[in-house]
Amino acid sequence: MSQTLPSGSLSGKTALVTGSSRGIGADTVRYFAEAGANVVINFRNKAPRAEKLAAQLRELGVEALVVGADLTDPESVKAMFDEVERTFGGLDILVLNASGGMESGMAEDYALLLNRDAQVNVLETALPLLKDDARVVFVTSHQAHFIRTTPTMPEYEPVALSKRAGEDALREKIPALEERGIGFTVVSGDMIEGTITATLLERANPGAIAARRDDAGKLYNVAEFAAEVARAAVDPVPADNTRLVGDTGSFGGE
Repeated sequence: MSQTLPSGSLSGKTALVTGSSRGIGADTVRYFAEAGANVVINFRNKAPRAEKLAAQLRELGVEALVVGADLTDPESVKAMFDEVERTFGGLDILVLNASGGMESGMAEDYALLLNRDAQVNVLETALPLLKDDARVVFVTSHQAHFIRTTPTMPEYEPVALSKRAGEDALREKIPALEERGIGFTVVSGDMIEGTITATLLERANPGAIAARRDDAGKLYNVAEFAAEVARAAVDPVPADNTRLVGDTGSFGGE
């Protein structure tokens, strides 16, 4: 994996990425650690995988805290940030990466609970720990970001609508964040090759990923998209607080 952020550029900083034991979250947290940041690896139910990643990152000379938390449980979220505060004192970067809603056996309102309510609660619970020049990044998809103007495949629509609801709810917090000098950026990407969501979509709708790849010309892989997420945490905040990654020609305007 090539260097995404300049070596040492995040020395002395602390970054927390939700859902970072695998996939985009794991690569994002790795990029932060490679740049010198101490990191918090959050997971829901795969502790060994999170611990293995933490061990790898500690070899880079940074601290890596592993904290399990169910983001839909406010008490669990509070306990996570209490542990972060005890260990690091504060946070410089918060990446809201964890999402879902296509899992089987979940309640009907699970997508909205995780992708909207939990995102807002995580941000609000983190606020006392966020330093006054901190950065917050929310990770979403073009299929969700543009859902109001561009339909998506039926299997993904509940997730897309809930993630857009989460994005809207978080955007309402921007003025309060800006008052403290905290930057907020939404990173939206097309379908990402190799993610759990892409796998579930392909299972529900065989050929969907290939069709989208043909339409877009290219789909980012996990490492490539994670690099964009990591850069969004340090690059200047876009005027519209939005960083669009990959082709958007198939999608309408806001």
